Amino acid sequence: MTRKLKLNAKPVYQGEQAPLDGTGEVWHQVDVHVPGEIRTIAHLERELPQGGIPAYLAARRTGARSFVLWADEHRGARVATVVTVSCGNGVAVYQVLGPQGELLCTIERAKAFSKGLRTRWTVSRPGEPDLVGYKGRLIWWCTWWLFSPLLPFVWVAAVFSMSDVPRSPGRVIWRARGRALLEFKVMWNELYLHDPELDERAGAALLALVRSFDWQNGWDGWTEKQAQRVSRMSRRSRRS
Repeated sequence: MTRKLKLNAKPVYQGEQAPLDGTGEVWHQVDVHVPGEIRTIAHLERELPQGGIPAYLAARRTGARSFVLWADEHRGARVATVVTVSCGNGVAVYQVLGPQGELLCTIERAKAFSKGLRTRWTVSRPGEPDLVGYKGRLIWWCTWWLFSPLLPFVWVAAVFSMSDVPRSPGRVIWRARGRALLEFKVMWNELYLHDPELDERAGAALLALVRSFDWQNGWDGWTEKQAQRVSRMSRRSRRS
């Protein structure tokens, strides 16, 4: 049975503090959709180093990521943790660790033109064959670059018409031994687990990583000033 994972944010932040300051409820969550049921697998939050948000954003620009997947929005227990093992020369390696520090999987992201024409995502699990996926199909990338001179005009028209801005090809299908076991659909920002044996915690971590590299700065790229602005807007919304 295929499971669908989706990363969601609360439409209105409920606390009085900025949603990324480590206080109040965790703002993002990963939901699992199966026929007849929707359940939350993890509440997602970036883990800030010493130096806080500025230090995190500085490391983030190099490809580093650090996330915590909580069992509930009040940070009661860890479901999994994402840590950066190495990053440089366009290649970043992450580990997804369980609550006891056990290795769930290793994820490698190789930027386009570092190990191939397209961005490559590799998921390695203990005792299992690697899952390898590439961002976008070559035919759609060729189409994208063919029409790239017109994109600035399309973006301006989209802004004035308040419609969706065109996005580069982003669909990723992970395969192992010829079988498609994972699929990320960029249009809906959803990750599909086609193999029932795939760990949902590893899937949630993979979805968080892929979404963190979104062209709109990702879910984890907010500055403290932006977070505070969201809090002010939500408070005004509640008063009205």
